[in-house]
Amino acid sequence: MLRIHFTDADLARTRVAAAPDALWEICMSLHRFQTRHGRWAHAGWYYDARARLHSAALTRTLRTLLLPLVPRASYFPDFLTPPETAEGLEAGLEAILATPRRRVLEEVGILARTNGAPAWAPRLAEQGLREDLVQAMRVYHARVIAPHSDQIQARIEAERSARARAMLDNGIEGLLRNLGPGLRWQPPVLHTVYPKDRDLYLNGRGLLLLPSYFCWGTPVTLGDNTLDPVLAYPLSHEPHRSSPPEGLGSGAPLSTLLGRTRAAVLRAVATGATTGEVARATRVSASSVSQHATALRDAGLIVSHQHATSVLHSLTPLGSALLRANTLTP
Repeated sequence: MLRIHFTDADLARTRVAAAPDALWEICMSLHRFQTRHGRWAHAGWYYDARARLHSAALTRTLRTLLLPLVPRASYFPDFLTPPETAEGLEAGLEAILATPRRRVLEEVGILARTNGAPAWAPRLAEQGLREDLVQAMRVYHARVIAPHSDQIQARIEAERSARARAMLDNGIEGLLRNLGPGLRWQPPVLHTVYPKDRDLYLNGRGLLLLPSYFCWGTPVTLGDNTLDPVLAYPLSHEPHRSSPPEGLGSGAPLSTLLGRTRAAVLRAVATGATTGEVARATRVSASSVSQHATALRDAGLIVSHQHATSVLHSLTPLGSALLRANTLTP
């Protein structure tokens, strides 16, 4: 069990990340190769990633360099997920290269004691091998994560919209109460199942909540309690289509492509809306909105997220692009 202890100052400084963290997503996606748990939620990505890695002759790099450093266990080195990644992948990779030698050796030592580390791991303190690691992470991201970036971004934006509503409705504690089934808020402590028993005292630093597309089941935090606190937690997943039906990119008016009511539903979702709010905006029944939302979701135009007792709908990047490209009144 992991227990995260908040003070009033921590509640004021808790926030949700604005975008996917590229290095955390690399690490979490590496876990997806190590277990079948939750594979249904990432099945399309998993088989596509395997094919891309094979075609780029990266399978050996994955097996011998990346996976041994990021075991799906109680620990992997914190220097692989520096906070600088908030400024972009390259900033994060530069931070990995700039990690002090002593810290690299300390964290590799923890990995060796807790989960076992490859014999070559201490050589990561040397610049040459670390440059090889950084290049492998860069290529891995380009090959298997970047092609899915629109889908990942859409899910993160939907999650942020849901968390924003929870906070507006019930304050920061409302946000903490609704992070998912694996997290339980009992003021002033956030509890979650964890591979080892730990207490994390925020001590006024606040907490960065990092929704992760590839995280599954158990949230993950940094091993070093003195670093800026981060909690990567899993999004909820449901089956979805990866490509839209034929014709959605044609540039025709929305009413022609979707029908008048469905086009109105899509517009109503533009800033995020619950089923009831869409029903009031479009003057159709909630059951009809649900049917239209299912069709739009299957087309890859919206994502839906449970929000308390309601369902919150948000646009995907494809849905946003379709609205921008279709400005004619239906």
